[in-house]
Amino acid sequence: MPYLDDNLLVFTDLDGSLLDHHSYSWQPAQEWLNRLSAAHVPVILTTSKTAAEVAQLQQQLMLTQHPFIAENGAMISLPTDWPGKKESPTGHIIGASYEEIRHTLITLRQRYDFEFRGFGDVSPQQVVDWTGLELADAKLAMQREASEPLIWFGNELDFARFEKYLHEENLALTRGGRFWHVMGKEAGKGPAVEWLSQQYQQPSGKPVVSIGLGDGPNDIGMLNATDYAVVILGHHTHAMPLEKENGAFRTTQRGPEGWKQGLDHLIRL
Repeated sequence: MPYLDDNLLVFTDLDGSLLDHHSYSWQPAQEWLNRLSAAHVPVILTTSKTAAEVAQLQQQLMLTQHPFIAENGAMISLPTDWPGKKESPTGHIIGASYEEIRHTLITLRQRYDFEFRGFGDVSPQQVVDWTGLELADAKLAMQREASEPLIWFGNELDFARFEKYLHEENLALTRGGRFWHVMGKEAGKGPAVEWLSQQYQQPSGKPVVSIGLGDGPNDIGMLNATDYAVVILGHHTHAMPLEKENGAFRTTQRGPEGWKQGLDHLIRL
């Protein structure tokens, strides 16, 4: 088990993990956030949320000094003082842009009559109804740059065809807690976590010890890419198989309570 004074990195999902699935509160995790901050351990938000949403949450969580991974790994945003930073202020896009993804989705729907709706198809009020977010937050969630969440209304056979056609366009589907997410084939939480871990290791040459915390199928890549994984009990019935179960802890509590439970179990003080 890692110690708090190891060269730690903590990668965490938000909804259903650090944030409560219903209230979006992180209060039960605050004690650990304070402890990690005091030990100068980076807490890297790794989420399906947009950069606009994460930037706001970073301020509230007092984590603005750290990078974050947005849109399920399709974007990595680095702090302004990051050494050798070359990315634009809006972040680095991995794979296809939002405009390219939307163009492909619209074309496929028109050609094959696929039944789905993405954020780009609906009003902010519909996103509110889908997510339970406040209207202002729903508008932030619609400021997308590299991925599109959608709800599938069609049958399984059409879905298999849809996924095949996306693959032919260099796009991929990943399952989140509420939505399917379409993004570039090479993007993902796992590759983003691996890239950032290497960036942290390079200056000192000292190996980093990474911990991942997540609750949904779209977190599996992140959990497989970290040295230790906390699988937080989710509000879903999807399987959460990992490549290395011996480095994983599965919580009996949900949301930030499970987040706290996982770090209580893993990190030695």
